[in-house]
Amino acid sequence: QVLLVESGGGLVEPGGSLRLSCAASGNLVTIGAMAWFRQAPGKEREFVAAIGGSGSLTDYSDSAKGRWTISRDNAKNTVYLKMTSLKPEDTAVYYCAAGYLIRASPGLYNYWGQGTQVTVSS
Repeated sequence: QVLLVESGGGLVEPGGSLRLSCAASGNLVTIGAMAWFRQAPGKEREFVAAIGGSGSLTDYSDSAKGRWTISRDNAKNTVYLKMTSLKPEDTAVYYCAAGYLIRASPGLYNYWGQGTQVTVSS
């Protein structure tokens, strides 16, 4: 079993920045890729970014590309999402996920965190 705990969400003005963190614990040999998804009210959960086990491979959604950066510190078992140039439409609950390979489909990740709220508003 793997436990994922997100932190770093909050209220930020448009154009601002936030850094989300996801700390993993448990049987970490079963996971490689880690990812961020988000879900806004009334919408489906959507892929944001993913990173491979070594940190050398990454993938981003079109909305995240160029604005956000996913990274990981394997010594701390933590993955990060640095979000800049935030927009009101980025408002959502952001979830950390862990699986084996980088995939954009939420169904292919085995473990999920509880989510952290990000609200972008003036």
